[in-house]
Amino acid sequence: MNQPLAGYAPAPVTARMENHGNHMAKIAMQTGNDLLARVGSMVAYEGFVQYEPNPPAVRQIAKDWLTGEGAPLMKCSGDGLLYLADYGANVVVINLNGDGISVNATNLLAFDAHLTWGVERVKGLAKFAGQGLWNTKISGQGWVALTSRGKPIVVDCGGGEDETYVDPDALVAWSPNLKVKGKRSFRAQSLIGRGSGEAYQMAFSGQGIVVVQPSEDSTDRLRVRG
Repeated sequence: MNQPLAGYAPAPVTARMENHGNHMAKIAMQTGNDLLARVGSMVAYEGFVQYEPNPPAVRQIAKDWLTGEGAPLMKCSGDGLLYLADYGANVVVINLNGDGISVNATNLLAFDAHLTWGVERVKGLAKFAGQGLWNTKISGQGWVALTSRGKPIVVDCGGGEDETYVDPDALVAWSPNLKVKGKRSFRAQSLIGRGSGEAYQMAFSGQGIVVVQPSEDSTDRLRVRG
C-alpha cells in the first residue's frame, strides 16, 4: 500500500462496534446479530450484508412518532464489516452494558436490533412546547452509535442539587433516569437558542450524563408558543 495511505487502513476488529476515525462507525456483522441503522448511512461494507429499509418492527414502533415521519431506519444483516457515517458528523459509539439512553432521533446512527427500544414523550415539557418532545429510548445489552455536529461534551450531572441546563436544539442524548424539566429565560433570549419565541432550556438533575453537541439542530425541536 502507498505509505501515505497506510494510516487510513481499518484497524483489526476488537469489538462489535467501534470508531474508524472520528466520523465513521465500524460494525462487525454476524448472522443472527442484526443491526438497525439510519437509512442512507452505509458508506462501505466488506463481505455479505443485506439491507431492508423500514422493516415491519420499525414501522410498528415508529407510528407513534409525533411528526408522523417515523424513524428512518433500515435493518442490516449478514456477515462482514459495515461502515456507517452521516455527512461527516462526529460519531460516538456506546456500549450500553445493560443501561439505557434517550436519544434525539436526528442523532441516532445505529444500534443493535435486539435492544429494547421505543419512541416516548419526554415528561414535563408539554406546557413549554406545544405537544412536547419525543425521543427514542434504547436499553439493554448492546451497542449504540450516535452522531454529533462537532466534538460533543458529555456532562456528568453528578447527582447533586445543581441542575444542568441545555439548549434543546444542541441536545444529543441523556440518561433516561435523569429528571427533566423545562425553563423559560427572558433575559437570556438573545444568547440561548435560535428559534423564535422565548428562550428556553431543558434542566437535568440526578445521576446520569447529558451529551451536548457544539451545533444547534436546525429542526428547532422545541419552540415556546404563546
